[in-house]
Amino acid sequence: MIELTPTERERYRRQMMLPGFGEIAQQKLKSTTVLVTGVGGLGGTVALYLAVAGIGKLILVRGGELQLDDLNRQILMTHDWVGKTRVVKAKETLLKINPDVAIDAIPEYVTAENIYDLVKQADLSVDCAFDFTERNLLNDACVRAQQPMIEAAMCDFDAYLTTIIPGSTPCLSCLFPEKPDWDRWGFGVIGAVSGTLACLAALEVIKVVTGLGEPLFGQLLTMNLANATFAKRRSYRDPHCLVCGESSKQIHPFSSHLTQELSQ
Repeated sequence: MIELTPTERERYRRQMMLPGFGEIAQQKLKSTTVLVTGVGGLGGTVALYLAVAGIGKLILVRGGELQLDDLNRQILMTHDWVGKTRVVKAKETLLKINPDVAIDAIPEYVTAENIYDLVKQADLSVDCAFDFTERNLLNDACVRAQQPMIEAAMCDFDAYLTTIIPGSTPCLSCLFPEKPDWDRWGFGVIGAVSGTLACLAALEVIKVVTGLGEPLFGQLLTMNLANATFAKRRSYRDPHCLVCGESSKQIHPFSSHLTQELSQ
């Protein structure tokens, strides 16, 4: 694992005070690369809390320019950036907050042509894409790579969160063989809703990487933030799933060391 600098020891001192955390957990974070797809109100906030926690490297992937109506939830953005490439601004803001984190900003949407190369560069992925077309592509790539994926999505006041460990837990296709009607532009959103889910998703990444607490393996956390109701639902792997099932005949050209550790 990569050693911490004196500056990093001081920066992260308060979280290293947590029982069961310590310097080893901090070194694990520093040694980890996380891919975040969809750097908006959800993905941008995930990236922020991973950056301040001391993740080693972030790969941020999101096409498009900042719109004025993004600013009620995209906390890495500023008004003067409207009309410009949003992922570039996300990188700029994060580096001002924590210059010790390495960041690649890729101004592209997730496609079948780029997703496997992106996943190969990371140890873990966080799915914050705006539709299920991109989500399905990332899910398929993570299953092929045997790479953990944090799956987080919200619409209006509803949200869900789970952690997918290929070969051990259900994949996204198992959970949603028929996709929810969330893959559309322009649904209503309050920034505090996407921010709440993002904080939980970032914490899930930290738990998976460090071994702190109990990640949502095989459990789907659902929430309605209008009335503050939360529920955990046991999820089941479909043996006939076309993505991760026995008949899928997936080829794993590369595999995540995190998945290997979590499977032991």
